[in-house]
Amino acid sequence: MNEKTQIKVNDNGSLRITGEVELIDAEGNVFETKKSFSLCRCGHSSNKPFCDGTHRKIGFSSSPRAK
Repeated sequence: MNEKTQIKVNDNGSLRITGEVELIDAEGNVFETKKSFSLCRCGHSSNKPFCDGTHRKIGFSSSPRAK
């Protein structure tokens, strides 16, 4: 059975990606990823597009909910 890819929006933090996925930049270059990784939502990571935890230091606040 194929595992479903999941994207979780963490409160006040990153987007957590779990499962098989290919992450590419605007020029079509592929980022090296693991089976589970986090993407930055706050825009302040020094390792973009990946999260480095800076959201905690700057007080990033966002808690969207599906409707």
